[in-house]
Amino acid sequence: MSVSPFLQQLSNLIGPAHVLQETIDTDPFCIDMRQRYHGKPLAVALPGSRAEVAELVRLARTHHVALVPQGGNTSTCGAATPDGTGASLVVGLRRLNRVIEVDAVNHSMTLEAGVTLAAAQQAAAEAKRLFPLSLASEGSCQIGGNLSTNAGGLAVLRYGTMRELTLGLEVVLPDGRVLNALSGLRKDTSGLDLKQLFIGAEGQLGFITAASLKLFALPSARATALIGLSSIELAIDWLNALQDRFGDRLTTFEIMSGPAMDLLRHYQGERVPFCAPWTVLLELSDTCEQGVLEEQLVNWLGEREIVDGVIAQSETERLALWQLREDMSEMQKRRGPSIKHDIAVPSSAIPTFLQQADQALNAAFPGCSIMAFGHAGDGNLHYNISFTRPGNLNLFDDEEAVNRIVYDTVYGLNGTLAAEHGIGQLKAHWLKRYKDPLALELMHGFKTLLDPENLMNPGKWLTAD
Repeated sequence: MSVSPFLQQLSNLIGPAHVLQETIDTDPFCIDMRQRYHGKPLAVALPGSRAEVAELVRLARTHHVALVPQGGNTSTCGAATPDGTGASLVVGLRRLNRVIEVDAVNHSMTLEAGVTLAAAQQAAAEAKRLFPLSLASEGSCQIGGNLSTNAGGLAVLRYGTMRELTLGLEVVLPDGRVLNALSGLRKDTSGLDLKQLFIGAEGQLGFITAASLKLFALPSARATALIGLSSIELAIDWLNALQDRFGDRLTTFEIMSGPAMDLLRHYQGERVPFCAPWTVLLELSDTCEQGVLEEQLVNWLGEREIVDGVIAQSETERLALWQLREDMSEMQKRRGPSIKHDIAVPSSAIPTFLQQADQALNAAFPGCSIMAFGHAGDGNLHYNISFTRPGNLNLFDDEEAVNRIVYDTVYGLNGTLAAEHGIGQLKAHWLKRYKDPLALELMHGFKTLLDPENLMNPGKWLTAD
């Protein structure tokens, strides 16, 4: 097999073992997690340092080769999948996996972009600190990808998204220059906060190669409960009341609809302790004694009317309750394909959204199956439709019509179509429909300024037609 001059030079740069060209080696990098997007790369490159990334970018620019950054390849929107032309180089950063520094006194750590989220959590825990980002894919997703999608997860209510958790970045720009903005500072007013350009940009403005992140005190007490409630309105009332009572000790407030819990029980039987019209998974965390926090939660719950409930009495029971929430997406996958939505509205508007969207979808698709669950504490819902009409052998034939109903409802309530999963290829045309035109114009301006040749992750939302 003949090798192009570009690939030969690339092999000389990072080593032939780190330039994958055989289909059997590149296939895992060419399909997204949901298996909706299949691509074909020129090759897959696995550089081992920031210097190699910078040299790789300069080499690609000389040869006009497009680059597709890829972390753990857990995107649900096709953001890290190459197109089918065979002309783009997929660049994986898994070899950039060093924890550079953990500064427990400053409550910060600096690490390379290829460190998995689970490894970052472990590095913090070993220093008796907490890195609070928590996702179902934390064993495989990488910090660079978390930053590129502004990941949220289960603890946004207390700690915020990756945007709030980031102190500084190191970025290789599309011309190969390196922006060194790593910092452990929490206060710095010396100009524009450039790191914010790259968080949520999905690799379209450069390669994030390292990051300085916030750490927090490691909780010594957690009180966790799974509670059945009679309505979504009551659940949102609870959210407000818990925040009034416990402040930022309320770490997480998850909701699951009746159909979602019925699905869990169908597949998991007695592991699901009860079903209710709506189920709340809530957790308090603090640095006090375990018994004190549990007693406070028990006393608070004792003053409320509930359908049913379970309070974790051990770490094993706590993890079992959390596993129910983590299993939700997998159980829905077992049931079959679904049209998924990662939307957010103000938490106060969740009942209105559900009422309006459910009504509109049932009018358009009588008897459709709707599954709702998610992070009610920050307004982020996973609102999924797994059946639209009898005789429809391909659910996704109705995807555009379903999405328009859902997104029209979302934006009527000042919400967003992408809360934590990003845009990628999946939602690019919808972003153009709903995003403020001036905001899009400014975003495209940054893209043109930094990447005039459009070599960074082409075909995604900043460049899609």
